[in-house]
Amino acid sequence: MNREFLVNILLVVVLNLLIKTVYLFGIDRTVQNIVGEGEYGVYFTLLSFTFLFQIVTDLGVNSFNNRHIAQNRFLLDKYFPGLLILKGLLGLAFFLVILIFGLLSGYIRSYPLFVLGLATTQLLSSLVAFLRSNISGLGMYKTDSLVSVLDRLLMIIICGALLIHPVLGSEFKISWFIQCQILTLSITATVAFLVIKRKMKVLRFRFNPTFILLLLKKSAPYALAIFLMTVYTRLDTVMVDQLLTDGIIEADYYASAFRLFQASTMVGLLFAGLLLPMFARQLKEKVPINNLLQFSFKMVIGGALPLAISTVFFREEIMVWMYYNGSLYTGDILGLLMISFIGVSGASIYSALLTANESLGSMNRVFLMGALLNVLLNLLLIPGFKALGAAAATCITQFFIFFGLILLARKLLGLSSQPRLIFNILMTAILTVGSTYLVKGINVLDWQFRFVLSFGIGLCIAILFGLLEKRSFLELLQTSKT
Repeated sequence: MNREFLVNILLVVVLNLLIKTVYLFGIDRTVQNIVGEGEYGVYFTLLSFTFLFQIVTDLGVNSFNNRHIAQNRFLLDKYFPGLLILKGLLGLAFFLVILIFGLLSGYIRSYPLFVLGLATTQLLSSLVAFLRSNISGLGMYKTDSLVSVLDRLLMIIICGALLIHPVLGSEFKISWFIQCQILTLSITATVAFLVIKRKMKVLRFRFNPTFILLLLKKSAPYALAIFLMTVYTRLDTVMVDQLLTDGIIEADYYASAFRLFQASTMVGLLFAGLLLPMFARQLKEKVPINNLLQFSFKMVIGGALPLAISTVFFREEIMVWMYYNGSLYTGDILGLLMISFIGVSGASIYSALLTANESLGSMNRVFLMGALLNVLLNLLLIPGFKALGAAAATCITQFFIFFGLILLARKLLGLSSQPRLIFNILMTAILTVGSTYLVKGINVLDWQFRFVLSFGIGLCIAILFGLLEKRSFLELLQTSKT
């Protein structure tokens, strides 16, 4: 299983680093710089607002389906039609919820087309995620990797053509950006559906209320987990807008830093997506999960530490280089978000394990405490520190969740403590901080070169302390699947 995980995670990482990074920094960033300060803040705030209610389109169906199809692949013909009908009904409920809360918040009255357009993208995104949960549950990891980047690849082609056009590029509008997302997500959903249909013996749609209610009951704990995670990761932008008189401008600043944070967390989320069905099968077959857990955890932390530390040291230079409104202030927001990235990376591994173990009730208690902590910290910090306060709240919350999940996994699965691993992580962090501090002081070199050099040295330190095991990579590639 380790070999299978390594091969597929390398494919996923390479594809996503190439395509999604180009999208985030080549397309998304360019759009923000073109439309100007404030307008992108509106877009990002409304994106976060609609994202808060995306759980209504899912209700835990995707995570439930991923786990159960991975363990019982013969159930695809039975579950898929019913779940697809359920997704359609949930989609209607989602638009109703958006309409209600959009009217209460005033967003519908101020930006009706933006809200409806972004709600459509959230619905399509949830549909693609559901279809992908079937593909990965069937063990088609390479196909899932390709589908995971298809919409962004299409966005690069379509939006890229508009942005480089001599006339349309300078007049690019956020509404065009949203319309392109709707188009590319629709194409991706169609492709994913056709992939699944080929694996089915028969596709027969029947409306069975009893079956749908049973599925909702089984998926409810997954829904609560996703909702709570959404609260402590996306509510901050909405609270920045609602609590401040200049909230849209501050949301724009936060969005600038959040983009780099989002790009960084992408790898951890991809790890979790691949690990969930793998952990589920190992737990069902009574295969020890320690090797896969430790291997994946060391990989993600070994990469997260050097990247986060290097970015923190060069935070101002990065923001000034990337954005017209870049400054030390936006750099400090980035610095706090990148520190929280370490916690997010580690938590993604343990949340996948606990989900596979069906420990949703216990995990939800940790998420609930994290969500309440995040709301409280935002209320305390945003009025005084604005977007920087929201970033600080995110940082504290993410590490609270990270350590809570570790303790929970140890308690429920009987995992032993790893003092040597903790020592190696601490030494990697300390030495990377020291080496980055020294490298940054070499002013005769361009900052971009010093940043890359710092990151490279950090990776070497991670290899030295066994977080990134070069020998294990080679051994795993030569080992048969378990």
